[in-house]
Amino acid sequence: MSPFGGLALPDGVEASRLLLSAVELTALRARPAGEARATALLVPGFTGSKEDHRVLLPLLAERGIDAWAISQRGQGDSQSLPRVEDYALDLLAEDVHEVAALVGGPVHLLGHSFGGTVAAAAAVHEPAAFASLTLLCSGPHGWPGRKDDLRARLLAAGGAADLWSLDNPALAWALAQGEPVELDPEAEFHRQRSLATSTAQLIAAIDILADPADVTPALAATGLPVLVAHGELDLTAWPQSWQRRTADQLGGRYAVLPGAAHSPNLETPEATADLLADFWTSPH
Repeated sequence: MSPFGGLALPDGVEASRLLLSAVELTALRARPAGEARATALLVPGFTGSKEDHRVLLPLLAERGIDAWAISQRGQGDSQSLPRVEDYALDLLAEDVHEVAALVGGPVHLLGHSFGGTVAAAAAVHEPAAFASLTLLCSGPHGWPGRKDDLRARLLAAGGAADLWSLDNPALAWALAQGEPVELDPEAEFHRQRSLATSTAQLIAAIDILADPADVTPALAATGLPVLVAHGELDLTAWPQSWQRRTADQLGGRYAVLPGAAHSPNLETPEATADLLADFWTSPH
């Protein structure tokens, strides 16, 4: 299939569709030149998509990882469903399980940000499907009121406006009037992704991110090897102290990626690939 949003993909990265029992998801994959040392599945975060990992995937392949990234239901060019309840956490986790089965588990599972919340739920539900769990820039729980302002903006728009249009009203108006607007390829991709992303999915994700229930005890019961990592400059998504505590409580590995903020997969991809490949190919 063609790359989504006109965004060029790095060499060696393939786009495909995955037909699950309830939805059709889109995926990117990068394969190692020789025999794979491990297989990994990467789940994107809030307002994200598979393209968030497009730079990281070929670097993982160079390190011997058969690396997959998906767009969750309602994200980008994955299939959208109409209701907020269609994006309940258990349904998102079940999608991850189905993809893992298609890919050929047990796989090393990584969740970035909100994707970490989904990945943790999938690991708790059926840990045997996974060889390990990585929480990248993701915390053990949310807190009440989180992103309430954004939730209110989405509801006030009545589903008629996407986040890019809400954040760029003048440009959105000009485009609606047929006026010429020049956007660089990256900005145009973000616009296209925002237009394609389901408002119901965003509302559901905000509600999940506000849940204060701590998943750490349930993750500990799985016995899965865990890596908790974040950028040294990632200061707003989850408290770094929470992430370090999660790693300690799980007996897992904890890493801070220098120079990165909330998206090490895009900001420091080489160092991120080194860290992940080492974790996924080392004895646990």
